[in-house]
Amino acid sequence: MSKILVTGGAGFIGSHLVEELVNRGHDVVALDDLSGGFVDNVVEGARFVKADITDVETINDLFAAEQFEYVYHLAAYAAEGLSHFIKHFNYTNNLIGSVNLINASINTDVKCFVFTSSIAVYGTSAELPMTEETIPHPEDSYGVAKLAVEHELAACKEMFDLNYVVFRPHNVYGERQNIGDKYRNVVGIFMNQLLQGKPMSVFGDGSQSRAFSYIGDMTPIMADAIHMPEAYNQVFNIGADTPYSVNDLATAVAKAMNIELDLIHLPARNEVWHAYSSHAKVQRVFGERPLTSLDDGLKRMADWVKQHGARSSSEFGNIEVTKNFPKAWLLQKS
Repeated sequence: MSKILVTGGAGFIGSHLVEELVNRGHDVVALDDLSGGFVDNVVEGARFVKADITDVETINDLFAAEQFEYVYHLAAYAAEGLSHFIKHFNYTNNLIGSVNLINASINTDVKCFVFTSSIAVYGTSAELPMTEETIPHPEDSYGVAKLAVEHELAACKEMFDLNYVVFRPHNVYGERQNIGDKYRNVVGIFMNQLLQGKPMSVFGDGSQSRAFSYIGDMTPIMADAIHMPEAYNQVFNIGADTPYSVNDLATAVAKAMNIELDLIHLPARNEVWHAYSSHAKVQRVFGERPLTSLDDGLKRMADWVKQHGARSSSEFGNIEVTKNFPKAWLLQKS
């Protein structure tokens, strides 16, 4: 049994990881500020701490008191498109908050720091699928922050011998996703709209493509990482292999929800049009594992969503840059 901190532990991916680690017998602290997570997501057997990773004093006190062996850092505001317009908020939460955790990890001799980065670090690439050797060229502030933390971890390995593992997941969906957030998580947005009797809203013509990754395929690999020295100080793409257009996704979501397909196309926004990655490296190190099909994963999520109902969320309260802000976000109500 190891003592482990999971930041973002009441959120979507974080809560599933907490559950996986608890089921393996670890002593897990789930830290979350509840800006996008829910206390109900934290499984029995984990200890919940409400805290903000930007509060350096609280973070330092927690690390000193708990003496964590391992840290999984998932806390972030992961709205890629919105990050252009909330740069100060993005870098404070996603970069400075991460540095606070890294500093505390170094000062308390954490054995390994596992960081959840993002496919957003790649930006647009002529090389598809993208591999870990693809040169990153992030095109939004969210991806820039994630890549900066990756570089910081590599520097800290050299300077302080802090071991790390970086995972770059992409387009993750499944049970416990916050479907009320209109700025991120297209599967959740679609399902929430259908529950409210609204058409599914697609930016542009819907030809943009992604590989949509079911949560249940991700967390066992992440949980394995701390006990696999061969994974230390490495970067891994993780997620589904097969890309789908957003139009095809909408069709699959409507089928999973057993609701007639109804789409509305909004003006295109500035985004990477095609993004999906290779997972040969993670399969080589962690072993090949079966992946959940899109239809099966969507059915599981749809069953959960129907049980919990539609959700609404407030508008993001502090848009810092209004130039070129998508009009559809101003008009859409959650």
